[in-house]
Amino acid sequence: MKNNKFIKFENSKLTNKYKMNVKDIDLCGLGNGLVDLLYEVSFEELEQLGLRKGEMRLVDDTLQKKLLEKLAGRSYTICSGGSAANTIIAFSQFGGTSAYHTVVGDDDFGRFYVNEFNELGISINAPMINEPTGTCIVLITPDSERTMNTSLGATAHFGVEHITPDYIRRAKWVYLEGYKFTAEKSTEALFFAIELAKKHEAKISLSLSDVFVITNFFDKVLEAIKHIDLLFCNEIEALTLTETSNIDQAKRKLTSLVPNFVITLGAKGSIANINKSEYQFPAYSTKAIDTTGAGDMFAGAFLFGLIQKGDINFAGHLASLSSSRIVSQFGARLKDNHKEIINQLEKQLL
Repeated sequence: MKNNKFIKFENSKLTNKYKMNVKDIDLCGLGNGLVDLLYEVSFEELEQLGLRKGEMRLVDDTLQKKLLEKLAGRSYTICSGGSAANTIIAFSQFGGTSAYHTVVGDDDFGRFYVNEFNELGISINAPMINEPTGTCIVLITPDSERTMNTSLGATAHFGVEHITPDYIRRAKWVYLEGYKFTAEKSTEALFFAIELAKKHEAKISLSLSDVFVITNFFDKVLEAIKHIDLLFCNEIEALTLTETSNIDQAKRKLTSLVPNFVITLGAKGSIANINKSEYQFPAYSTKAIDTTGAGDMFAGAFLFGLIQKGDINFAGHLASLSSSRIVSQFGARLKDNHKEIINQLEKQLL
C-alpha cells in the first residue's frame, strides 16, 4: 500500500539559542524576473510578425523594442512573471509562505515587479540594476498556443551576489528554474543555491522549464539534478533528458537520476514517482484558451500540497485541477478563489 504522506521538513523549536534553525519560509524560489506582456493575435498576424507558432525565442532588448513598436496600440495584459516566479506566486496564493530571488532593472517595469510581490505578501530580494527589466511578450493564437519572445535584460545578470543566504537558511524547500542554465553567471548562482540548500538541510526542487534548456545545456542540467530532491518536467522534456523514445523508458531512466519526479502529460494527466512509489493523476476536463503558466501553476500547486498538506495524492490532484483552471482563463494568475479550490478538492477526495 502506498504511503501518500511525504516526509515533511519540520520546523525546529523556536528558542533564542536555536533561532538559527527556524524554518519559517515554506518555499524559496530562484529564477528570472520578467514582466509578462500578453497579447491575443490571429494566425495571420503571428505570421506577419515573422514568428513561428509555439516557439520560445531569446532576443536582445533592441529586437524586443521593435516587436513592441509593431504591437503598439493593441490591448494587452501585464503581470510580473518568470517561470519560477509564477510558481512561487501560485504557492503563496494557496496559502504558503514564500520568498523569491531575482534581478530587475531600475525602471517602471522593475518597480511594478517588486510592488506586485510586496502586495502579494511574498518576501523578495530583487536588486535594481542599470539594465532594462526583462520582458516576455506572449502572443496567444486562437488555438490557445503561446509564442514567446523573451528579452532577459537585467535578469540575465543574476549572480551569486544576488542571493540572500538567510532566505535559503530559513526555507523548508528551494525551487529552481531551468531557464537559469541559459547564462553562465546565473548557472553559478543556481549551483550556489543548491550548495546553500544542502548546507541548511532544505529540500530542493527543479523545473526543467523547456526542451531547449536541456538540448543546449545538457551537462549542466544533468549535474544539477544529481543534487535535487524533486524534478518537474513535461513528457517531451523527460524524453529529451533521458534520451529515450517513450515514457516508460524515460521513467525507468529518471529513477536512476533523481529520487523523486513528476511528469506532466497534457490531456493524459500526470505521473509521479515519489518515495519509490508511482502515482497517476487525471487531467481535469476544460476548454483551454491560454496555456501560459500551466506548468508553473502545476508545480506551485503540487508543492503546496506536498509541503503544507504532506499528502502526495492531494498534491497531484490539486496540481491537475489548478492547471485546468489556469488554462481556461487569460493570463498566468489564477482568478478563482484558491481556498475554494482546496475545499472543493478536499471534499472530492474524502
